[in-house]
Amino acid sequence: MAATVAAAAADAGPGVAVPVDLRREQRMVCVEYPGVVRDVPKMLRTLGGEEGVSRIYADPTKRLELYFRPKDPYCHPVCANRFSTSSLLFRIRRKTKRQREVLGLEAQPEVTFDIEILGIISTVYKFQGMSDFQYLAVHTEANGRHMSMYDRVLMLKPEKESFFHQELPLYIPPPIFSRLDTPVDYFYRPETQHREGYNNPPVSGENLIGLSRARRPHNAIFVNFEEDEVPTQPLEAAVQTWRRISTNPIDQKVEEDLRKLFEIRPIWSRNAVKANISVHPDKLKVLLPFVAYYMITGPWRSLWIRYGYDPRKNPGAKIYQVLDFRIRCGMKYGYAPSDMPVKAKRSTYNYSLPITVKKMPSQVVTMQDLKQGLGPSGTASSRKSNSNKYKLKDSVYVFREGALPPYRQMFYQLCDLNVEELQRIIHRNDGAESRCTERDGWCLPKTSDELRDTMSLMIRQIIRSKRPALFTSPAKADREKEQLTYESGEDEEDDEEEEEDFKPSDGSDNEMETEILDYV
Repeated sequence: MAATVAAAAADAGPGVAVPVDLRREQRMVCVEYPGVVRDVPKMLRTLGGEEGVSRIYADPTKRLELYFRPKDPYCHPVCANRFSTSSLLFRIRRKTKRQREVLGLEAQPEVTFDIEILGIISTVYKFQGMSDFQYLAVHTEANGRHMSMYDRVLMLKPEKESFFHQELPLYIPPPIFSRLDTPVDYFYRPETQHREGYNNPPVSGENLIGLSRARRPHNAIFVNFEEDEVPTQPLEAAVQTWRRISTNPIDQKVEEDLRKLFEIRPIWSRNAVKANISVHPDKLKVLLPFVAYYMITGPWRSLWIRYGYDPRKNPGAKIYQVLDFRIRCGMKYGYAPSDMPVKAKRSTYNYSLPITVKKMPSQVVTMQDLKQGLGPSGTASSRKSNSNKYKLKDSVYVFREGALPPYRQMFYQLCDLNVEELQRIIHRNDGAESRCTERDGWCLPKTSDELRDTMSLMIRQIIRSKRPALFTSPAKADREKEQLTYESGEDEEDDEEEEEDFKPSDGSDNEMETEILDYV
């Protein structure tokens, strides 16, 4: 390539463009390193090595991290942004040929340049931000002497018990100090000058400036299990809000469909609603408080209930109770979390710091979109394309035999457990319901535990059929099956202890109850 370019340039003469054939398959990635590179292997280690750079390049949402002290686990990185480019990488060699001196004349060296095109650069990483604050593992003693704590806080080899009992200053630095690595203007305003004699008002929730904007209330009504009465109609603010934004036939149709759902069955989870009607989540936040109230504790916690309907006074509401089900895993059940076909939605091991994730541009939603159901309207084809745009699959709220749940933690209503064996457990006391309790509702005591045991056994059998290698020993599998079906002995005692510690008023510590935050 270099000889070709040089020969073509020589033939064409100075100032003439020379066409060159590029090897387009030779594509490269450029990193604008913020330093003078004298040792390439050391430079690569600060970027995580070739493997680390390749892993970041494979994910366009990640930023390239540079650690100036790669061996220090407390080093905070400086991050590079990824950009697309169309550039060429040249290798230019300058050759100097010295001429023999002639009497009376100074010899002029002959200089030539060899140009070689190494490849095309399509991606470039640029370090445009500032490095985060660095905090070393150093303690300053009373006499001013600095003491390094790296050999005391880092366990580099197996240590004796005394290593964990040594006296050390508290050293728990945060993973990052600043969430932003680019400077921003705060636009400070000058302090307000008051007249003489003015006193500042007392600090309260009304005049305290928070760290973020106030939440927009959606006017939902929350009800605890202990409350005597349930609301019969929505708040006036909820009515006004929905009437204000429901300005087109699509919204009126959605309202009509939701009312029909609550006529068919008076209690629904939000996921179940989203699987039966197509409505944008932002509109659903406003519509649900218009037709139902929200129960936050008891057997119907985290569910929406039709106004005027009190499930605590109707034994038929037993089938609408919620079941918090989590897929069991561990050596006790024959498979580890990493072997499960159902992956976790989030993991502490895969957590990404805010500065290491590339901020994706937000999609702009106009007021026109909101008024038209968040999509183009006015034509039959557009209405048809939007009819199922926001619908979820029914697997997000229905449990079926032979199918794995989509998530490791699910919230089912008892009527949505479409398995005959489970329904027999639920309906054992039909006609004999005498008292509604906060833990079990209208069901017999420990009904939820029996449902979870049976569902866990079904899921284990599904996993066994999908990955038989996990269950190699038949004797071991039989023992685990016995243990899983209805646990006895020490496990029964553990269950009884857990029951004594149960605090029904707290509900269940699950992410579904964070739905409340949307309405605060």
